[in-house]
Amino acid sequence: MKGASLKYLTREGFRNIWVNRLMTLASVTVLLACLVIIGVGAMAFFNINALLDKVEAQNVVMVYVDRGADEATVNAVGAELQKLSNVDTCEFISKETAFQEQIETMGGDSAIFEGLSDNPLPDTYKVTLQDMSQFDASVSAIKAVQNVESVRENSDLAGKLVSVRKAVTIVSIGLVAMLFLVALFIISNTIRITMFSRKLEINIMKAVGATNGFIRWPFFVEGILIGIISSVLSLGVLWGLYELMLTSFADVLSGLSFSLVPFLPYALPILGAFLLIGVFTGGVGSMISMNKYLREQGSVVSDE
Repeated sequence: MKGASLKYLTREGFRNIWVNRLMTLASVTVLLACLVIIGVGAMAFFNINALLDKVEAQNVVMVYVDRGADEATVNAVGAELQKLSNVDTCEFISKETAFQEQIETMGGDSAIFEGLSDNPLPDTYKVTLQDMSQFDASVSAIKAVQNVESVRENSDLAGKLVSVRKAVTIVSIGLVAMLFLVALFIISNTIRITMFSRKLEINIMKAVGATNGFIRWPFFVEGILIGIISSVLSLGVLWGLYELMLTSFADVLSGLSFSLVPFLPYALPILGAFLLIGVFTGGVGSMISMNKYLREQGSVVSDE
């Protein structure tokens, strides 16, 4: 196909968007609905991940240093803990601070501590981990550090958090894949209906010797344009719905001590994903429909 022909056919693809605006509107609406549902699933995934991160940050490992350790030994334990590969933060809590917090927590019952000559609590490190899937291995490494007396951890909660994160990831991927296939199917059939409505135009092109490539290209351009338009509109609709939800449920979420993640940091990645899905669905859907239509019509036109 020559450059002049390609330019002409590309313009025809743009023109067809307006000429067949009712079918274009139907295709854009269907694809927009699928993309918005995918976007809702993606934002739900991001918020669930943020919630899991918050819970994981509270699932700390309390490391108790030997009670007879001097200051240099306590500092050495902290340095060794910080060197461990999966350790995110390592916060030191002195035994004096821990004892004072215990007294304040007990309130009127703190009288039981009166008469104690020595502080019974050990120096402690509050350790948070980066990857909860390595929780057990990290706890074993912590216990192996010299002068660590004992460790308090919740491996059951860590295991459940890892399982929940995996389940959320699998469900999200499955939802996106299913909606992608649905969008591809619906768009290809919608474009196929467009082709039947323009049957006379296609037959005239074939009658004058147009190649299959000449016939396909405007529909391919039209499909890509439908994908781009749907992607941009979908981002706007999703953004508006998300901001509306943020406003409507702000009081409820604040009462639960949880806030939804802001939309703006995810806007460009979501737009990129929408464009990828929209352009692929529109372009490939149009090509699938066009090829099937030409085969059904018994096209004998050369692809040269």
